[in-house]
Amino acid sequence: MESRSPIKRIISIRGMGQVLTVTVGLIIICAIFGIINPIFLSWGNTSNLLRQIAPILLIGIGQSYVLITGNIDLSIGSVVGMGCMMSATLMTKGVSPFVSCLITMVACLAIGATNGVLVARFKLPPFIATLGTMTIARGIAQIVNNNYNTNSIGEGAQWFRDFFYYGKTLGIYNPVWIALVLWVVFNFILSSTATGRHIYAVGSNAEAARLSGVSTFGTIMKAYLISSFCAGVVGFVNCATSGAGTMDSGTSYEMYAVAAAVIGGVSTLGGTGILLGTVIGAAIWGVLQNGLQFAGAPVAWRNIVIGVIVIVSVLLDVLLRMGKKTKKTEVKQAGAKQNG
Repeated sequence: MESRSPIKRIISIRGMGQVLTVTVGLIIICAIFGIINPIFLSWGNTSNLLRQIAPILLIGIGQSYVLITGNIDLSIGSVVGMGCMMSATLMTKGVSPFVSCLITMVACLAIGATNGVLVARFKLPPFIATLGTMTIARGIAQIVNNNYNTNSIGEGAQWFRDFFYYGKTLGIYNPVWIALVLWVVFNFILSSTATGRHIYAVGSNAEAARLSGVSTFGTIMKAYLISSFCAGVVGFVNCATSGAGTMDSGTSYEMYAVAAAVIGGVSTLGGTGILLGTVIGAAIWGVLQNGLQFAGAPVAWRNIVIGVIVIVSVLLDVLLRMGKKTKKTEVKQAGAKQNG
């Protein structure tokens, strides 16, 4: 039997076709913005652009895990805000940055665990369950400092700010390295471990996965915990960026997370998508925001463009699924007629 070429093997990877398509789109978008304003392609802008993309990639990774299981996490933006406010408030009270991050991450993971229990154990619709925890997390962000934004986290937390935002390693901002390392870890889990296979199985057919011995509760719980973990890290990034806690931190991030995932080919219907696509999806989001700014487009038009792209991406996914389902039905009916 003739072995397939490397290119055919790459294309045959589940979800790779969509990744290649959006990658071509990303290249075209970058070329257009580079022509409109050459500064867009300068190293200075590229370096800052990568730093802007990093937190979107992180929350996109978390949302991708949840979407692949066939669920959604609307609490992710509020968990970002809670992470920002809790860590900042603790640091302004004299708690060391390391301990502040540890305590805050435990609280973020508690939101993720709550989502997992509500969706997987009590069978609440994920939209309703995470809408509730979204409100709870935002409320926690508001009350941790008595409904006020915090003061500056101070010079004692300078290493915290450098590590999560301002510092550079090998000429690249640290948030980019953080996002890259976490992407490698979570991509390995999703693509090369039993946990990853279970996540795809649950998203494709939860009942079939359960009958084959997969713990649907444990799998969905892991997905929501990863989502909250990524959101907590982004909360630290936002805190380091401003040097203070802001109660509205993370607002609309749930939309950004979904955009990064679905633009990159992660299906909102579950069972499909790879994290490489999430990288491209986050990059497209960042490039559009940055490039439209260079082009002088108002913020309102930038939001409209992003919203349209998200709707089109999801619509294409639904139409492709419907087409495949119709084709399978026709094949089965043709086979039944032949047998009859």
